[in-house]
Amino acid sequence: MKDKVRRGGGRNQAKTDVISAPGAKNAVGIKQEEDTSFPVKIQGAGVDPFELQVHGFWLVQDAVMTLLSRDEVCPRSNLSLALAGTTLDPLAELQSLKGLKPGAIIRLVEEPYTACSARLHLARVLELLRASGPQDALREGRSPSLLGTLTHTQTPDSSLLNGKSLKRSLSNTKTESTNQDGAPPEYLLPGSSERPVMALLPHSSQPEALSYLRDLSLSCWNPPPGHRKLQGDFLYISVVTMEGRRCEITSCPKGFFLSRSTEVAFDPRPAQSSPVCHCFTDLLCHISPAFKQTFTTLKNRPQLPPVEVMPTAYHTLSWLGPPCASRTHRNTFSRLGVDELAARQALDWNEELQAARDLPQGSLEERLQRDRALLQVNSAFVRAVMQGAETVLDGFVEPVNGNPDDPAFLWGGLFMSQGTASAAFGAERGRRAAQRLELKGVQAYTDLEGLEGLHTLPTATVDYRGVRLSAQGLAPGLDGSEQDQGTTPASRGLLYGVNAGPQESPHRRRLLALLAHAAKSLSLQRHVVVAPNGHQVPLFTSVDAQGLLGADGRFYILDVFRSFPADANFCPAVETESQTVTGEEERKEKCDEDEKKGCVKEGWPENYHTDFGLPKSFPHGLCRLRPELVQAFIQHKHCQFTQRVRETLDQNGGFEECATACDSRATAAVRAACKDVGSVSDIIFEMRFNPSVFSPGISFPPGESASTNLQGRLLREAAAFIITHQIPAFIEYCLQSYEAPIDGASLKQTLHQQGINLRYLGHVFKAINQSEHKERMRHIMRSVIGEIFIRSTRRVFNSFLQGVDVPSLSAAVSHFLCCLLVPHFTPTPVGEETKKKSRRRGRGAGAPESTPWSVLTGVELWNLVCQDAAETYNISDSLGKTVNFLCGSSGPNHLVEHYGLQKLSLLREFCLKTGVQLRLRDYCFDNQSKAPVGPDDILNIFPIVKHIHMPTVDASKAYRAAQNSIQKGLLDQAHEHLKEATYLFGRVCDDLHPEACYCHSLLARVAFLQGKAAEARSVQLKAVVISERVLGFDHPNTIQQYALLGVYMYAGGETALAQKCLLRARLLMITVHGEDHPYTATLDSCLGLVLTGGQTGQFLKNALRLNTSFFSPTDSHTALNQHLLAQWMCSKGDYRSAMTHEKEALNAFTSLFGEDHPQTHRSKEFLCTITKQAVQVERALRQAGADCTEQTVECLTPTTDTILEQMVLVTGIRTITQSDRFQEYKQKHLERKAAVAKELGFKLSNEPVASETVNGRKKGSDQETGRGKEAEGGGSQAVENNSEGQQGQLVEEVSVESAAVVSANGHVVEPVEENHYEEKTDVDGGHSGDSDRAASDAEVKIVNGESEVRAAGEESESSVQDGVESCTANGEMKSEATCDKMKADEKDGEINGARDVTATPSVLKSKGTWADVVVSKAIVANGTGDKDTAVN
Repeated sequence: MKDKVRRGGGRNQAKTDVISAPGAKNAVGIKQEEDTSFPVKIQGAGVDPFELQVHGFWLVQDAVMTLLSRDEVCPRSNLSLALAGTTLDPLAELQSLKGLKPGAIIRLVEEPYTACSARLHLARVLELLRASGPQDALREGRSPSLLGTLTHTQTPDSSLLNGKSLKRSLSNTKTESTNQDGAPPEYLLPGSSERPVMALLPHSSQPEALSYLRDLSLSCWNPPPGHRKLQGDFLYISVVTMEGRRCEITSCPKGFFLSRSTEVAFDPRPAQSSPVCHCFTDLLCHISPAFKQTFTTLKNRPQLPPVEVMPTAYHTLSWLGPPCASRTHRNTFSRLGVDELAARQALDWNEELQAARDLPQGSLEERLQRDRALLQVNSAFVRAVMQGAETVLDGFVEPVNGNPDDPAFLWGGLFMSQGTASAAFGAERGRRAAQRLELKGVQAYTDLEGLEGLHTLPTATVDYRGVRLSAQGLAPGLDGSEQDQGTTPASRGLLYGVNAGPQESPHRRRLLALLAHAAKSLSLQRHVVVAPNGHQVPLFTSVDAQGLLGADGRFYILDVFRSFPADANFCPAVETESQTVTGEEERKEKCDEDEKKGCVKEGWPENYHTDFGLPKSFPHGLCRLRPELVQAFIQHKHCQFTQRVRETLDQNGGFEECATACDSRATAAVRAACKDVGSVSDIIFEMRFNPSVFSPGISFPPGESASTNLQGRLLREAAAFIITHQIPAFIEYCLQSYEAPIDGASLKQTLHQQGINLRYLGHVFKAINQSEHKERMRHIMRSVIGEIFIRSTRRVFNSFLQGVDVPSLSAAVSHFLCCLLVPHFTPTPVGEETKKKSRRRGRGAGAPESTPWSVLTGVELWNLVCQDAAETYNISDSLGKTVNFLCGSSGPNHLVEHYGLQKLSLLREFCLKTGVQLRLRDYCFDNQSKAPVGPDDILNIFPIVKHIHMPTVDASKAYRAAQNSIQKGLLDQAHEHLKEATYLFGRVCDDLHPEACYCHSLLARVAFLQGKAAEARSVQLKAVVISERVLGFDHPNTIQQYALLGVYMYAGGETALAQKCLLRARLLMITVHGEDHPYTATLDSCLGLVLTGGQTGQFLKNALRLNTSFFSPTDSHTALNQHLLAQWMCSKGDYRSAMTHEKEALNAFTSLFGEDHPQTHRSKEFLCTITKQAVQVERALRQAGADCTEQTVECLTPTTDTILEQMVLVTGIRTITQSDRFQEYKQKHLERKAAVAKELGFKLSNEPVASETVNGRKKGSDQETGRGKEAEGGGSQAVENNSEGQQGQLVEEVSVESAAVVSANGHVVEPVEENHYEEKTDVDGGHSGDSDRAASDAEVKIVNGESEVRAAGEESESSVQDGVESCTANGEMKSEATCDKMKADEKDGEINGARDVTATPSVLKSKGTWADVVVSKAIVANGTGDKDTAVN
């Protein structure tokens, strides 16, 4: 990408200022070092000369890494660079090298190998040879990218497909692509209950794995004997070529050569005429002509985009595997031994991570290198944790301690343990919670910005085969010398903690300063506790935390699992009992009975326990508040604080008087408000929380009683805040959003964003069940109840696996799934079971019939699941019937019948949460006599790792700056920020990051709204691939990205690909959740617009049905669907039904917006047009003339631009907020600004539109003052301008259409008249009065930075300002115009004497995109009169 951002990415502090200042002009700062890139010529090392573009800020080693990734150099390694005969220092900057200038010749120098670098070279060669297999991702359990399969099946490249693979890919009947007649498959039609799993992963269009060698392994003569080691032999390799020749190859410092050894004779001398090749593949090409031919084909084949082939930083699980894993398994090169090289290397993970954290951060380039290094180290650490968990739990590592209850393991530089099961924390449940909270605490301290010097160990948790392990890098030894051995342990390194003891040292003061800074950022209160030895210990953290000074001189904080405040809703035992403190008896004597009761109950709302059953006990004692909840609660308390201050000041003479009087009234008001809201300070608002309150076994001194009581009150209020505010806010969000949670992952993300822990799922379910909108929330109810039972099932499954031996894992897991999904499932009789096992696994007599897992029945399993659900989520009260049903006769079928859950969706959720991978095939759960899942269907169990997420600071800042620019309506600036953010994400994580996916998706939207449809398409293609590989091929975000790609494909004229993308999105949607979801209505509306067959009406009717049930008949979503259905019926000539639906739309708009709203006018106009056509049809039928009927029965067919604009609105790419009060405010602001400008005697700038347009709008005073406010959704995270919605009503624009003729809403009535209206593009600028009046009062609605003006009888979307019902821009019909007048004037192409602005097909072709036409019309409407002006 040779854009401004990429060329300006040097060590440039100005670039940092650009990122941090949203209002800055990015191009100015970026162009300062635009010329840091220049070309150089690369020669040597046996490669053909080529040119490489380098940057001056690169280090030499950066250039080497770039060269090693080039096709011309790969797979060569162990190379260095030389300039003018001098070898370059790897750590030197290119711009500091003398003689390095554009066009300079840099030579590649082959460096001698070491034993380690020789093995690394072989590993690099094997990586290249293995890369061609299309099923590698599925075999390794990684989520594949399937976009290439969709886009390549239409025009397959002959160089990529051989005949066999092409025939197989095209013969696949279960595919989401359309059939030959253009109709979608039946299983994708609305109402279909078929859920084919095979269609989720269609056959790849990539070629099959090529055959290079028959065998490649370590020789039987390996390792080299001593005398050969002294002569430089590293290892011996045995190769069997495709021609059948067996060769023995020796690795030495100079490279590789063919020796004279055979299978029976050892002769290490080089063979005759055998060269010594530095690259292993060069020698193989010399030995085998077949290898040379195949390897040349591999090198010359078209390369996939880097985002498709680069390895992801973390493992993204695919719950489906290859369809025939046992028959396709091949690992030809595993016997070479290089795969185990990494496992034998015990890295010091802590030193690797801390060294990366200590990298300099002075410039942008240094920060990017630091962020990339941190990500790479953490990624390698997570991969080691996955491999270590499998190795440990598979029994290959012995524990290093003798404790069978808490075994600890050392492997690969990792310390892995299950943790101690403390009875105080809740045994096994408490142990798992402690491991999870420790990771969250480490994440919280890692995310602190500006805190240098406080370190945490690399940490991760991994779930594998029912066991959870904590993995950490080895901590450095405590800092201390030999003469300190006689002193206390505290003085030798333990500087902070309850057990540290009293001490004083510069190191301790430094550590306390760091902890105080961290406590302020985390809103933790400094408090004092009583240690077991009776001493009072001041703390900035929880009582468990320890501060260490390591032998490496760094400060470390450990055991931070109780860093967050306790959740008082689930701490009843600790809350009711008085915490033992010194002097407690004296305090009780001073308090009377009423005060004590008040202290206990202070903080809870009235009737809180009666209404919600809280506080109550929980299976474990480590219930903590989420940091998102803490921040939301602080904001809530701050609103209360400001309100109390204002109320107090108003009572004492008014806010302005008290604020300017400089007396004690203002101070007294602040102090009273601080005391009222619970601020820890009485002079400023400051909220801090004590993490030790409501924790068992902790004592406080008497001086802390007041503070402890205040903290108890705050924690009760925060706990009640979840029930009284956050859960209702979540429900309200789901009611208003059509992008509501789809599966368990999106539900979890949405709840966590509100600060709601998943232990509140039962309360969320109860709140939905008691809501008056229960029926509209059934999709959320479905997701919540599914998440409850899958999580309970996972806990039962973890216990179930503990009694299963390794050889029986496949059979046990399949048996568990059958019990879970099939009601009344019972084990197979013993004789049949023995026969099946002996036949499937060849084990003869099979497993004994007395194994515990084999006697589990479906009823027993569901009893266990229901018991866990009742204990964890308290569903026994609110879901008593459900529990009885589940434990009774219905079993899983009750979830299907009562809540609409799909068994396939439950199976997917179970696999994703447990790591189980299933064979790709269609599963049937309706056959009661046959097990739906067999042992052969269980392909693997993968570890599920939860790890630290390393921040991408600068990229995230640029992304947030872009979001702020979008909210201000500055699309050009947002586009620059997004381009910069994508570049920064590429530098740090190669774009393979969830936030990079959201950034690319938002960039595509902004580019699309600016009229850059081609750029939007290319960027969105990348966003889809990133989402598939990083989040999952069936993740909810992937579904949305496919839908957006379908819109951009359609905008580019690729209708067939747009259909495939939308059908793919619908297939994933019905698989993950089912059809009954608001987003299905969105997809069906789009499919109804792009499909041309007879199924169009089915999709539109289904969308209308769904929107009616989810958003009521009078909602704007439903009204838009009514209009789309009326539009489709008009295209079929069914005007009577079209009138019915358009009347419904008109009624909805009237009830929502009133009679005078532009939406209502447009619907009324379209209804008049339909009525006119219906009258003509009836008249023609009465005349009973065949020829006359053919001429007069015309169909209203929407234009391509009309369909595109409607898709843009349906998918949420463009949304409009409208408020009369906000528009009035903007109008008054404009008038004041104009008056000030006139008084000062200068004219507001009015730059040329073609060169100085702001986000597709004419730049002037309107835009500078925010006239272009908008709402825009970005990626999976909607970016909406809520400031307007807070003052008025949120409105979805029904249509933004470019008309081809005079009919309403952009429909073609008579195609022969298109040329007649082609030249009608002039509008009298003074139609509404003077030009200033037209510019300010014309109803031109700014949508995501573009002006939209209705053509052909449509009015622009805007509010009616100051009650003026003026004629709209482009001189369209006035609000008081009647249908009769419209019909009378429509024939002449004028409505009330106003000319129409039309967009004909020829205009669309000349401008390239629909956005250009829309903007050009808007410019004319503003009175410029320049009809040829276009944007970009």
